[in-house]
Amino acid sequence: MTDFSANDHTTQKAGHEAGMGDYFALLKPRVMSLVVFTALVGLLVAPVPVHPFIGFVAILCIAVGAGASGALNMWWDADIDAVMKRTAGRPIPSGRVAPGEALGIGAALSGFAIVLLGLATNFLAAGLLAFTIFFYLVVYSMWLKRATPQNIVIGGAAGAFPPMIGWAVATGGVSIESLLMFALIFMWTPPHFWALALFVKSDYGRAGVPMLTETHGRDVTRRHVIVYTLLLVPVALGLGLTSIGGPFYMAVAVVMNVWFLKGAYDIWQRDDAACEADKHAVEIKVFKVSLYYLFAHFGALLVEAALRLYGLGGWSW
Repeated sequence: MTDFSANDHTTQKAGHEAGMGDYFALLKPRVMSLVVFTALVGLLVAPVPVHPFIGFVAILCIAVGAGASGALNMWWDADIDAVMKRTAGRPIPSGRVAPGEALGIGAALSGFAIVLLGLATNFLAAGLLAFTIFFYLVVYSMWLKRATPQNIVIGGAAGAFPPMIGWAVATGGVSIESLLMFALIFMWTPPHFWALALFVKSDYGRAGVPMLTETHGRDVTRRHVIVYTLLLVPVALGLGLTSIGGPFYMAVAVVMNVWFLKGAYDIWQRDDAACEADKHAVEIKVFKVSLYYLFAHFGALLVEAALRLYGLGGWSW
């Protein structure tokens, strides 16, 4: 757990004043980009049109809420970030930003985003955003991440809520379409992160994070990758059969799921010797494919929405 009892200024290294880039890095902009994209898709594919200005404010609030979650996560995880190679350069462990600053920024941005979203749209959307921030900080960061190798499975819900929030902004409710968009991200998260864990194994071990690779070994992790990828396929195809799907989405889904399944199968068939021999080339490739996978599915939903404007998208039934 992060120790913030000492004076914040003692954590900042001499000669390393925080700049705007450091504070922006607290918000995890790469993660924020995925959140914004999926939330925007959820808003745009909904059957109820939203005024462009209200839509802009809603997406801004969701982005700020996502950034707030990132800052709060960095505050809490500063101790383990400091011993992981890929996170040691983050603003807090590197000493450029004090823990108390990150906590204050995260709390302030959370309150701003939730209140403004509720006032600008509806309180269901605001409530979902509040729950997302709570889930990411308390359920995932404070509890699951350090307690169980299933941290990624359950914690993946935090990243799956944005399209539901976007849908709620437009419709004021929840539907099978928004639930399946949630499920798509939720089921995609474990194989996505386990592929990553397979080639950054030592980082998690040094930090004492009970990633599946550490607690059950790499062979078990490989089996989990293929199992969860198989479970992901019907969710992705099922979304294509709803009112926001259609032939274009289904074609993209089939191609991407075959590609992702092939990668998961390749991982499953490997052993440690093969991984060391090619420096985890297959695992790195599958991790990259997983990024394309999610953007392709949500991009296809946007294309279907655009086609429907001209009477071309969706199914005839």
